[in-house]
Amino acid sequence: MFFVEVILPLSLAKTFTYRVTEAEFHFVKNGMRVVVPFGKSKMYTALIIDKHQNEPTLYEAKEIDQILDEKPIVTQFQITHWQWIASYYMCAIGDVYRGAMPSALLLESETIISQKQSVTIEEAELTDDEFLVYQALQHQSSLRIQDIIAILNKKNVFPVIQKLINKQVLVLHEEVQELYKPKLVRYVRLHSKYDLNSGLGDLLESLKSATKQREIVLAYFQLSAKDKQPISVKQLVETANSSSAILKALIEKQIFEDYFIQEDRVNFIGNPQENTLELSVAQQEAFHQIQTSFTTQEVCLLHGLTSSGKTEIYIKLIEEQLASGKQVLYLLPEIALTTQLVGRLRTYFGDKVGVYHSKYSTNERVELWKQVLEQSPKAQIVIGARSALFLPFSNLSLIVVDEEHEQTFKQVDPAPRYHARDAAIVLANYHKAKVLLGSATPSIESYFNAQSNKYGLVEITERYGNVQLPEIELVDLKDSYFRKKMTGHFSTTLIEAITAALSLGEQVILFQNRRGYSPIIECLTCGNVPQCQQCDVSLTYHQHKNQLRCHYCGYAMAKPTQCHSCSSIDLATKGFGTEQIEQELQAIFPDAKTGRMDQDTTRGKFGFEKIIDSFKNQEIQILVGTQMLAKGLDFNNVSLVGIMNADTMLYHPDFRAFERSFQMMTQVAGRAGRSEKQGKVVIQTYNPEQNTIQQVTRNDYVGMYKEQLYDRQIYKYPPYFRIIRLTLKHRDFDKVKEGSMWLYQVMSQNLTMPVLGPEEPPISRIRNEYIRTILIKIPQTVPIGSTKKTIQKMLMSFEAVPQYRSIKVAVNVDYY
Repeated sequence: MFFVEVILPLSLAKTFTYRVTEAEFHFVKNGMRVVVPFGKSKMYTALIIDKHQNEPTLYEAKEIDQILDEKPIVTQFQITHWQWIASYYMCAIGDVYRGAMPSALLLESETIISQKQSVTIEEAELTDDEFLVYQALQHQSSLRIQDIIAILNKKNVFPVIQKLINKQVLVLHEEVQELYKPKLVRYVRLHSKYDLNSGLGDLLESLKSATKQREIVLAYFQLSAKDKQPISVKQLVETANSSSAILKALIEKQIFEDYFIQEDRVNFIGNPQENTLELSVAQQEAFHQIQTSFTTQEVCLLHGLTSSGKTEIYIKLIEEQLASGKQVLYLLPEIALTTQLVGRLRTYFGDKVGVYHSKYSTNERVELWKQVLEQSPKAQIVIGARSALFLPFSNLSLIVVDEEHEQTFKQVDPAPRYHARDAAIVLANYHKAKVLLGSATPSIESYFNAQSNKYGLVEITERYGNVQLPEIELVDLKDSYFRKKMTGHFSTTLIEAITAALSLGEQVILFQNRRGYSPIIECLTCGNVPQCQQCDVSLTYHQHKNQLRCHYCGYAMAKPTQCHSCSSIDLATKGFGTEQIEQELQAIFPDAKTGRMDQDTTRGKFGFEKIIDSFKNQEIQILVGTQMLAKGLDFNNVSLVGIMNADTMLYHPDFRAFERSFQMMTQVAGRAGRSEKQGKVVIQTYNPEQNTIQQVTRNDYVGMYKEQLYDRQIYKYPPYFRIIRLTLKHRDFDKVKEGSMWLYQVMSQNLTMPVLGPEEPPISRIRNEYIRTILIKIPQTVPIGSTKKTIQKMLMSFEAVPQYRSIKVAVNVDYY
């Protein structure tokens, strides 16, 4: 008997055994997909990770349904890496598999509904809805659930289907369909009966009266004479300024014939420039230090000031790897950054650059997956957000993690809750590849690892071209309000600085890390604030849609004209977001062109490109934005950066608040004065003497690092302790309270380390689920593997208690 061990794309920690024939056993390999039955009737795409001849003892192995691949589409490196992610981040291997694969490669069965044969049906006994479904089946042999939803125009069609099954009208069966479809482009050529040398005169003569058709034929000859490339239908119709209907008539007349060619969905036409990249003296020195560091250490941290030219150093390192035919992975924290960087890398490497992130469609992602698997030259360098880590590399030699301090590298929900930077270091270890972490404000953990010689450390202390760091000016908002030196949320200092920059034709960036118009609308009579019905948060007012929205669950309502509690019409907004800043700017600077970059304005596939391009081309003079602006974007003409309120970031209930605030403000400030002229940064704050703000003005990273390290040691936080956070969620308040208390007591009795909780987080209810958290602090001296096993056992015993089984528990390892 022959068996395969498979992973299913479900939240299941185990692998499952299925039976195969001897021929199949010799054909299949690890990393190939097979369709398997699971449960009563569902089919899933499973991934083979092992072959053996050991029959399972606990259940009878079912047979696989079909084999989907002719050769493996997942490498052994990936399987090993996924297993490490599942064990380290304490999640199910099925979650990792589902999160890693493009969804078009994870086929799920679709329920196909057809009419039962050889059964006589009394039409009079059917209800109206049942009759509509029955009638539709007279016209076509089978229907999908989606089709029935469309026919009946209602979402819940299962009761109708169930009744028809009971009346023996329908039968159901599951069918798996391939979701990925290659892109076929339609081309035309002259019909084979025409020879280019003779017969063409007669052809044109025959079309003398059909002017439009004649124009298309002439356009075809023009194009084919110009370049010998195949001519697509779209190109021909555009050149002749005609329509596809006229072309169709020519195909029917057998003058043209059409054919299809498969093409990649994402095609980058980039011509690499011949000029070589010249590094400055400081960059050259850093480049040599990195190379030296790589001879003894696998990971190197590049700590370079903002605008010190880190990207050029990355390009030089990538050049070396490409010369030896290796693959390179370039990870970025934000999709917005890929837009700018892809353009820069194209000028050096042409079409060797592939891009992978969630703004691409599933089909586009499948194509890049296949290119990486086949080691196609089109994807020798892959730029992407954290999900690019899961691609099927087999010849990887360098991973660059740019802006490594960014919190967006950590996935919060759903599982796997991995940190892309840490997972990249493990992946590189499997491939015997090197990792370069780059940042102007490294995370405290990475800098600590570099200081303790776990990583190499290379520093650049000057900006590229000896450009000076921006001058930072603090504005005391308390004093400005008191002296009436404010216009809306703008101090006189900031208004004067913006006026000066605009008069010189320079651009301005304003940073406010809150989207919407205002986070609170309050009734001035009774103090009532509209709250989300499903979450414990106030609703944010979005003026452009005139609605109140919850940023946690998406609930929205129209802006009220009167208070829901006391019917007063005295409603006022409190606090401010990017929308309000944009509106105030338009009032203060009516002639300036303003733009806004936040989650609301960058929803479309090309949302980022549009805003970044128009700012780069100086169509926008003042750009207002959230933290998307703070990450590595490069605009030469920006001379002024304004931080609207530095205090909102500082006082978060989070042990990283000061570190994050320092990083955010330094990064935003670094967008100013990136060419010859010194830039300026205006930071508005109610507390200008606050330590972190002072460290930002002095650009004193080491001072911030030492101060935070001292606090972290006292209060038992990373890098001295590892933190595992357990989040318990349930719709019943008392049940989650009891369950979390039970789990906390078991843990505090069995673990010899600090266990804190059960704590009600600042936002204690989201989507009608109440939340409790428990923190476990594991000292670096204690082996984390055995501690995790103990925690896992306690979680299993918690699940075994009947009344707590319905409580959802999410485990977040290395909670950042």
